[in-house]
Amino acid sequence: MTTRITMPDDCETMTEVREGVDQTDRDLLALLERRYGYMRAAARIKQDRGTVRDERRKAQVIEAMRDGAARAGLPAHDIAGLWDMLVESSIAYELAAWDRLRR
Repeated sequence: MTTRITMPDDCETMTEVREGVDQTDRDLLALLERRYGYMRAAARIKQDRGTVRDERRKAQVIEAMRDGAARAGLPAHDIAGLWDMLVESSIAYELAAWDRLRR
């Protein structure tokens, strides 16, 4: 997935930093593409549109990311907020996919 980049602790120039950030962003986009693919699969598998939104699952996912961020020394509150937006976007995407499949 990634091309050869200088790892953060080894960067000596802003060019290396920016190249690393840009490649990381491309990698994240590829991972999001895969994640949204799973939302399309869920839309195909779920027979009831009402099961698309699962608040218990949403809370589990966000809490797991918050905990993982804290363990990694990242801003846990901010990561949880990002994941909340990601999950909401994923739900909207899955609902739209569910509707398209059943027109």
